[in-house]
Amino acid sequence: MNPALLPRALTVAFAAILMAIAPASAQTLDKVSFGTNWVAEAEHGGFFQALADGTYRKYGLDVTIVPGGPNDNNRMLLIAGKLDFFMAANTLMSFDAVANNVPVVTVAAVFQKDPQVFLTHPESKITKLEDLKPLTLFVSKEGISSYFQWLKSEYGFSEEKVRPYTFNPQPFLADKQSAMQGYVTSEPFAIEKTARFKPGIILLADYGFNTYSTLIETRRDLIDKKPDLVQRFVDASMIGWYNYLYGDNAPANAMIKKLNPEMTDELLAYSLNKMKEYGIVDSGDALRDGIGAMTDARMASFFDKMVRAGVVRRDIDFRKSYTLRFTSKGVGLNLRPKN
Repeated sequence: MNPALLPRALTVAFAAILMAIAPASAQTLDKVSFGTNWVAEAEHGGFFQALADGTYRKYGLDVTIVPGGPNDNNRMLLIAGKLDFFMAANTLMSFDAVANNVPVVTVAAVFQKDPQVFLTHPESKITKLEDLKPLTLFVSKEGISSYFQWLKSEYGFSEEKVRPYTFNPQPFLADKQSAMQGYVTSEPFAIEKTARFKPGIILLADYGFNTYSTLIETRRDLIDKKPDLVQRFVDASMIGWYNYLYGDNAPANAMIKKLNPEMTDELLAYSLNKMKEYGIVDSGDALRDGIGAMTDARMASFFDKMVRAGVVRRDIDFRKSYTLRFTSKGVGLNLRPKN
């Protein structure tokens, strides 16, 4: 029957049915841009998974991922309105935004544990954080101004033992009584491949350095104007992370390798295994509230530690740096393996 001949009420109902059965490809998708803070790698896997396997499209989003790199500043593009979301490294960036009146807000925290580690030689027989004190420590400029200040205030470390880390492992390899900073997902792999030994690993997060890492940031105006879009991006991203960790992540890895030809299957597998082994993504509050979870108590705890360490000022309102509105809702928990 011609819909034009139906009564108005029936015509409206008929149109609604047609929209309900319309294919997803015919629906209008919201264009969204998301900038990472480094070149494509396994540590970004969940976002690429949500893009590659169609999860973002299922949530009505046409997402473009803009990889970062040594000469890129995607956070500035977020602030300027050129990107909709940005992947910030850790909570210190969120606190710094408040201190400098930068109108960005953290809406989810993908990593429950920061992957920052110290690598040691097997000969030094290091088994815990305090054992590092007598060693020469290779620490970057950024590390000195952040986590090392916490090591000083919480554990009594001294900068006298610190030497500059220039992202070259040779000084560490030459000195068996030294330790080198790195990420648990990458530097140990490089040492194993080049030096042919398995380094000891001390993960700072396991000793109280409880910053969140790999945060999703957006602008305050986007939260105010399009909260539904923010919610859909967060939810779809978290589902992407469950599928990357526990499902068929081949689509994401193929996309990562295309964007970053230096990435190998071996390193991708290593990074994923270390994220699982150390509970980088799916641990702590995420076990109950879902990947991306944050809590007020955790934010307050880390803020207090950074104040004591002299890294942030006591007078900033750190509560403005994040919102719990879009996360900790258990999205994707059903995708975690039961065993």
